[in-house]
Order: sequence, then C-alpha cells, then structure tokens
Amino acid sequence: MFVRYQSPDANARGVHPGVFALVNGLAAHGLLTEEQERFRRTTNDWYNATFTNPTDVDPLVYDRTRNPGAVAWFRVESVRLTERVEGYLEILGDHRVPCECIEADAPGRVIYEDADQVVVVPF
Repeated sequence: MFVRYQSPDANARGVHPGVFALVNGLAAHGLLTEEQERFRRTTNDWYNATFTNPTDVDPLVYDRTRNPGAVAWFRVESVRLTERVEGYLEILGDHRVPCECIEADAPGRVIYEDADQVVVVPF
C-alpha cells in the first residue's frame, strides 16, 4: 500500500504537485512565516539526509519525455518517511492550500523503488 499527499488540482503539466512542492512553492514566493520557513528548511534537510533522492540513483527518473507525469509515493509502512508530513500539512492549512491524502495498492508503473518510496508513471 502506498500513500501520496498532493494538490487536488493538476498543474499546467497535468501533474498534481506533492506536499513538499506545495510548501516549497509557498517558500519560493516568500509567503512562509519565519517559524514555517525554519521548519521547512530543517525538515527538508532531514529528509535529504535520511532518505534516498530518486534522482541521485536515476537522474532521468522525472524526465518529462521519458517518464511523463512521474510522481513519488510513500510506502505506508515507512513511518519515518510519513511522520513529519503533518508539519507540512499544517503549513498548507495555515495558507489555505488544499492538499489531499490518497492511497493505492498500485499507483502506476514503477520506475524507481526503494525501501521507503516508489516513483511511478500513473496508469
């Protein structure tokens, strides 16, 4: 079973941005409070140090031509990966940015996987 936190609305490319992209977008526009920005930077750094970035293994995993619409999903059993998502969801809630949690047994064609996550091209 896999879980993904994403915008209910697709972007211009037809992809539903994930929770990290949504919060990083707020930060890029200077909309976060100092406390929210501190949480985002600290927690992003923790994720980067703790989990494999799929692009470090396969730089083309998110290539739009090769893998159109590719997105990452968390393994439900990877509690360490999902436990800090709540802070991101709180930030989105504070800014009234909608984010939904969806679950699937088979979210798409797997193009990358490790013990904590998969990257798929949706069916």
